Amino acid sequence: MNAPAADTGHLPSVVESSSAAWPLGGRRAWAVFTSALLVYILAIFHRTSLGVAGVMAAERFHISSAELATFVMVQLVVYAAMQVPVGALLDRYGSKVLLICGVTTMTIAQFGFAFANTFALGVLARVFVGMGDAMCFVSLLRIVALWFPPARAPMMSQLCGVFGQFGAIAAAGPLSAALHGLGWTKSYLLASSVGVVLGAILIVVVRDSPYLTKERTEIKLRAVARAVSSAWHEPGTRLGLWCHFTSQFSATVFSLMWGFPFLTKGEGLSAGTASLLLEIMVVATVTASPFFGAFTARYPYNRSTLVLGSVFAIMAMWTVVLLWPGRAPLPVLILLVVITAIGGPGSMIGFDLARTFNPTHRIGSASGIVNVGGFTATLLSVFVIGLVLDHMSPGGAEHYDLHAFRVALTVQYVVWAFGIVQILRYRRHTRRLVHTSDGYEHLLVGVGGMRR
Repeated sequence: MNAPAADTGHLPSVVESSSAAWPLGGRRAWAVFTSALLVYILAIFHRTSLGVAGVMAAERFHISSAELATFVMVQLVVYAAMQVPVGALLDRYGSKVLLICGVTTMTIAQFGFAFANTFALGVLARVFVGMGDAMCFVSLLRIVALWFPPARAPMMSQLCGVFGQFGAIAAAGPLSAALHGLGWTKSYLLASSVGVVLGAILIVVVRDSPYLTKERTEIKLRAVARAVSSAWHEPGTRLGLWCHFTSQFSATVFSLMWGFPFLTKGEGLSAGTASLLLEIMVVATVTASPFFGAFTARYPYNRSTLVLGSVFAIMAMWTVVLLWPGRAPLPVLILLVVITAIGGPGSMIGFDLARTFNPTHRIGSASGIVNVGGFTATLLSVFVIGLVLDHMSPGGAEHYDLHAFRVALTVQYVVWAFGIVQILRYRRHTRRLVHTSDGYEHLLVGVGGMRR
């Protein structure tokens, strides 16, 4: 068939296999998926747990804005740096091993963070939180790719993002209350204990693949570098990376680090109202995700267009808030968090591109490459915003004001501009490839509900 301008590609070939011991999308598939999803929810909780504890952490460790940003920065550096090796290890050892390693590492790290009383110990704990976190999401995506039919994969990927946000809700609400009621140490000890329970569930329930043969779930070590290289040289993988880079970072920066201080110190909201806005942001993400999933499943040729539309909407809303004379009214701030939240579901399109442009044995590597994007953008933004805040408010966190935040948060526009250029660049490469290669077109046959 004659493809229009498209963002589409390879579909996993596992659906054609007759060697499955369990039906794709059946009860066992849902049990495996749910067990892995719970670990991902916990990873999101650990990742965002500093979002409401930032001011308390600054006081506990006696640190500046840049040093406070360092907690998140090192966590994201480790997370981003590990994505490609984790993807390769995932292709070699499977989801179960990596999920168990991930939840174990996060549990030990949060236990240590509960007792950390110096900046160096706090940073070390966040390094290992990032290390454990890095193993969870791509492992979950691989389970989706192997245990569910390809036609359902876009919606299932969005469901991962939807339910993962419950971890952010727990960080924005219950953890905030626990920190003020139980204190730092007891709150983080309680958080770390959840990992022990989920680790036991993983061991009992999760299986890497529904297939009897290991051909699709393992590659030899000597082929790891080749798999990563092949995934990287696939234009659809790089299009996915830049979609993730451009769409995700603003929402992550807001929820992970600077949103709570911006709302309280900059916009003058109470801690309770700021926490509520972070929870509204999560609800908006959950609400938007099914629509993004349905769109990507129905209109696979227009996925990057949806990403670009989402990014432009986020940019427009931030422009309104940053140019507002004085403090923005609460309805405007609510609209800000709702619009910014759609960057989360938008970034999931990057993984869908990686899935459709790579064969099954490269999904882990390709997903790892894509996942580097958004967290690299987040890392750079968190750090530079912290530097600007330090320059604008040399007295530290207690001296943050609205003007300082307005200047610091304009850093986002540089990141958006660079990402948009890269999306347009790789979209042209991908479309040209689809137009000229029958190897992409024939694999789309049989996928229901597609429109061009």
